[in-house]
Amino acid sequence: FFCCAGKRRPPSLSRLIFNMKLVTSHEDLIHDVQMDFYGRRLATCSSDRTVKIFESPDGYHHQQTAQLVGHNGPVWQVVWAHPKFGSILASCSYDRQVIVWKELARNNWVHIYQHRGHDGSGADAWLTLVTRCNVVKRLSTHLTVNAVAWSPHELGLRLACGSSDETISVLSFRGDFS
Repeated sequence: FFCCAGKRRPPSLSRLIFNMKLVTSHEDLIHDVQMDFYGRRLATCSSDRTVKIFESPDGYHHQQTAQLVGHNGPVWQVVWAHPKFGSILASCSYDRQVIVWKELARNNWVHIYQHRGHDGSGADAWLTLVTRCNVVKRLSTHLTVNAVAWSPHELGLRLACGSSDETISVLSFRGDFS
């Protein structure tokens, strides 16, 4: 297609894509949105310090099913783990924390792990263990945690965390997540 030459124009995307608008009821800017592996759930995060979960039985109409509260600052990113590990979501925030959330029962989410790279006072507070999981590797400290990413499921439940202090932590979990 040649937009400027006028010979051919690209097809209108409005004819190719179903346009859906979801009102999230976040009270501030939304920084990230992620679909789960099956495309049935959305997770959003915002400067209002919350993570929200939306479900869609048909893939088009979403309804909020949970609001996750635990961060003390804007939440920058959310990411779903592979469903092989259950319904697990990680979030990172300006508050220097990574929180790993798990759905224990339908729409009943709890944080199962909290990673604090740097608490601002100079003391390292590496983790608060909330349930039975062991961290087998941890690297560096963090200021604001800006990005999180799960590894491919074949490598196990591993989470990379990127920070504003130019470091990365790799957290490897093992244990029972049921």
